[in-house]
Amino acid sequence: MVLALVAVLVLWMGLGARLVCLHVFPKSKLLNDSEREHVVRRELPVARGRILDCRGNLAALDLPMKNIIADPALTTNDQQKYTVAMQLAQVLKLDPAAILPRLDRPRSRYQVIQKFVSAETVRDLEKLKLPGVFFEETSARRYPHDQLASHVIGFANLEGVGSAGIELRFNNELRGRPGLLVSEQDGKHREIYIRRGTEIAPQDGADVYLTLDLNLQYIVERALDEALRVHQAKSAWCIVERVHTGEILALANRPAYDPNEYRSAPSNALLNIAIGRVYEPGSTFKMATIAAALNEGTVTSDMVFDCENGKWLFRGKILHDYHPYGRLSVADIIKKSSNIGAAKVALTLGEERLENYLHLFGFGQPTGLDLPGEEAGILHARKHWNALSISRIPMGHEVGVTSMQMLNVLCCIANDGHLMRPYVVSRVVDANGLVIRHGKPREIGRPIREDTARLMQKLLTRTTEPGGTGTKAAVAGYTVAGKTGTAQKIIDGHYSDSANVASFVGFLPAEQPAIALIVVLDEPQPLHTGGLVAAPVFSQIASNAVRCLEIPSSATLLAGATITSGGTP
Repeated sequence: MVLALVAVLVLWMGLGARLVCLHVFPKSKLLNDSEREHVVRRELPVARGRILDCRGNLAALDLPMKNIIADPALTTNDQQKYTVAMQLAQVLKLDPAAILPRLDRPRSRYQVIQKFVSAETVRDLEKLKLPGVFFEETSARRYPHDQLASHVIGFANLEGVGSAGIELRFNNELRGRPGLLVSEQDGKHREIYIRRGTEIAPQDGADVYLTLDLNLQYIVERALDEALRVHQAKSAWCIVERVHTGEILALANRPAYDPNEYRSAPSNALLNIAIGRVYEPGSTFKMATIAAALNEGTVTSDMVFDCENGKWLFRGKILHDYHPYGRLSVADIIKKSSNIGAAKVALTLGEERLENYLHLFGFGQPTGLDLPGEEAGILHARKHWNALSISRIPMGHEVGVTSMQMLNVLCCIANDGHLMRPYVVSRVVDANGLVIRHGKPREIGRPIREDTARLMQKLLTRTTEPGGTGTKAAVAGYTVAGKTGTAQKIIDGHYSDSANVASFVGFLPAEQPAIALIVVLDEPQPLHTGGLVAAPVFSQIASNAVRCLEIPSSATLLAGATITSGGTP
């Protein structure tokens, strides 16, 4: 009896000592182990900001979703593990063999079965009441218009980090700040609300509003798709810009990709060609050369040059024209796109002044567009020019440009000599409705005077008139000004006779320029000139753009000018 009494006393003393340890010394190793099991510390999901076009149409948003999580410790035997794996596989359309190993880890309390599951699928799983299976709130980035404007919008990766386009450039503004929750949970991963400790609410990301018009973007992309089909080109791209502000209304490339499926996109489809590919522009470059000479007064629009019937020997090398011409005025040099004429105009300027004007127009440097991946182009310093450079650069050889640079130069001419910084973000608005960033027109240079720009506007209009190289760029009811370009590509160090880059850059209405467009096709076949390939695509896009943007016709503008001047319409 004494021994039994001693044993009971020892047992109760042990239990008492254990209770003292648990209550008086809460930092014991055992309690820490318990905390690791039941205390939950996790970030509260934050909604990434939306991306919207100028009309408020959604281009990117976060959708609430859930992750399917398993606690292997709660599946007690092999048969139960197998049953859970089979039921999960059936609903999630997965291979049971991929799920079963994750459930057979008794020391693990957290195994991800599948991420970003829809609410409908979660409801189906909840009905099954599977042991050890619970759901974790999350969100997934979605692009409702698939590949529309993909090179502008970009994409965010599975971790919610912007990785291209606006998603990358404005990642800090879009991503927001996640919240923090410290609480306790029971054995079934249900939170014990009365034990909730720290709770910091998440701060949602800011919304980014674009200057892009998705309606116009759709028009542009469909036209490029048709151009690729008809002309069998390797790629094609187009930019639409407001002349007076620099706002980008549309920017499209083909090939394109779906940001929802960016991981399966081919690498060549991810490049934003319109700002990231450098190419020799060909004859579109002539407008910068002739504008510079007119501005310096070394030529006048009616000054005549001998174009040598299409062959001109200059410093030991023959320069050719696509068509042979005799004597042409400066106005006709633009209209007919004479290489020889442009070279002779450049000679009146000289190397130093030509180089200075090309820098003033922005060649050899990024335009400052608020998108990642913009190239600076190539404009060699004058000290690296050779003896032929003064005759080749004016016609768009020995230089490399982006389409954004060429379009911006044309917009400078259409904008009476004011060179604007192009931009694609109109404003950034935080979750409280406060505008934290405002895109606005900004002048970055004044390469030419207003009178020179006005004269160039008239001269470029002649390109689309009968006898010009850009007649197929005409738009019914509107006067179009522009310039064609056909550049031979350099392959294996030599200019190719079969591979060309065809382009057309123009603005309308010529009387009061509102928008400017550039269209470029890479290696179109069998037709390959800018006037035959790119100009018709320009016409198709511009014809729809003026209706989409409600731009008055030339006749309406002229009637308004007549009324303003006191006459009768």
